[in-house]
Amino acid sequence: MKDKKIETLCLKEERRQRETLNLIPSENYVSRDVLHALGSIFVNKYSEGYPGARYYGGNEVVDTLENLTQERALKLFHLSSKEWSANVQPYSGSPANLAVYAALVPPGGVIMGMELAMGGHLTHGHNVSLTGRIWQQLPYGVDSTTETLDFEKLAAQAREHRPALIVAGYTAYSRIIDFAALREVANSVSAKLLIDLSHVAGLVAGGVYPSPFPHADVVMTTTHKTLRGPRAAIIFSRGEHAKLIDRAVFPGVQGGPHNNQIAAVAVALSEASKPEFKRYAKQVVKNAQVLAQSIIDRGWRVVSGGTDTHLFLIDTMTRGVSGREAERLLGKAGIIVNKNAIPFDMRKPFDPSGIRVGTPALTTRGMKEGEMVLLAGWIDDVLRERKSPAAIRKETLKLAKRFRLP
Repeated sequence: MKDKKIETLCLKEERRQRETLNLIPSENYVSRDVLHALGSIFVNKYSEGYPGARYYGGNEVVDTLENLTQERALKLFHLSSKEWSANVQPYSGSPANLAVYAALVPPGGVIMGMELAMGGHLTHGHNVSLTGRIWQQLPYGVDSTTETLDFEKLAAQAREHRPALIVAGYTAYSRIIDFAALREVANSVSAKLLIDLSHVAGLVAGGVYPSPFPHADVVMTTTHKTLRGPRAAIIFSRGEHAKLIDRAVFPGVQGGPHNNQIAAVAVALSEASKPEFKRYAKQVVKNAQVLAQSIIDRGWRVVSGGTDTHLFLIDTMTRGVSGREAERLLGKAGIIVNKNAIPFDMRKPFDPSGIRVGTPALTTRGMKEGEMVLLAGWIDDVLRERKSPAAIRKETLKLAKRFRLP
């Protein structure tokens, strides 16, 4: 690379990723083939519009690429092209959600989404997001005792406020969602149901998490978390919503698609269709469950008592450590996590009461149950035993060097 400053930063970031243990559940490591596609010649082409209906010439190959990616997306989730459509142009999850709302909910309409502090996402109608300014959010949450979805309260809220759209699928919720129950709630108030599958799409593709497609009107997913692709998104919509969704994506909230990104998505979708990906998804959940139980065994409180997925929340304040402090100390030890609010958190978002922990990235590197037990011990050593992060860093570095990046 001629730009030595950027080359140096690339090498520094590669070393950081290689030498640390990444437990952030929304991050993963892509394959060399995904990286190759992302940096491919497709970056040079501008392609406003859709296959067969572009505003620029020279899109014959891009049309083939986009059609192929759509086909792979539908096939991966066992969807019929007669019933479902896949829009693979969204740049990422936030504009994808914005497009769905723009297509299905009039401005000022009510969107029912989980509270941010309970595990929801900014773009599920939170007031600091544009989605909470254009539309009204009807927030719902979890039961204070079980810390799982309270369907009775959710249904009562829906009956009272009659939302146009119910959004499910969360960023910090560790249990399996009853999509059928949500469909019943949506039907009872004539609402549409959007499933934000971003966090568990790879688990659904791998057969270790229930599919939402039989119950949803629209399913949106990012592609960079458990699906192990580039940063991008896909919107799946039933036939009657497809044209509205397409118009909302372009020209509604985006310009020309990032064709190199679509090429990388296509590669990731192909990889996710292989038998080895099913083994990967199964191991992700095993690792998360072993890590959570090992943390519990050391006296820590895990929100809802465990996990069915790739992630869970640790209530660090029960041991007198704030989420921000836990993130900082573990980072010094080479263990990367993110501070996170827990249900009914009384602390501010920038220094909440917990941390969010996940296993997709380390599972990609080949780690299994034994490594999760080691990690739980190191987390406990740093946060409860107050051992020197620098001393633990020597141990985490040894482990990181044993398991290479893809």
